Amino acid sequence: MSVEYIIQLSSGLLTPLIAIVAVYVAWQQSKTAKQKLTLDTYDRNLRIYEEVKKFLLIIIQGGDVDFDEAIKFRSSVSEADFLFGSEIVQYIDEIYKRAIKLRQRNNEYRDDTQVKPEGYNHSKVVDEMHIELVWLAEQLEPAKEKFRKYLSIKR
Repeated sequence: MSVEYIIQLSSGLLTPLIAIVAVYVAWQQSKTAKQKLTLDTYDRNLRIYEEVKKFLLIIIQGGDVDFDEAIKFRSSVSEADFLFGSEIVQYIDEIYKRAIKLRQRNNEYRDDTQVKPEGYNHSKVVDEMHIELVWLAEQLEPAKEKFRKYLSIKR
């Protein structure tokens, strides 16, 4: 075998080898980009779950929530429409609506020392406050279960 033949053979094999290496590098970059996207999505999903949990804990701790806190919650989870399925979006909406209803009933509430407006039904107000507060207080575990499929790292 002559040196010229070996150089020609090496040159002929070098081009396909470079192409194979380039394809491999591109595949690795694609795989890394996909993993980063998955991690970024997980972080965003986790942040929204944490906001839901934090909001529920505020309500549980105080037995009420003020309108500013409810609006802050709504804003902090607004990205959910783009990250989750409709069941999570509807669930967050229900939490918000029930929190607002609890706030409204707490505003309506009058104890024995306060003047009651005409048509005030103490039992109805207290019952509705109780229903909303109990439902909201019981949501920590259901929230975890509803978000679980979006926070599983086994996907």
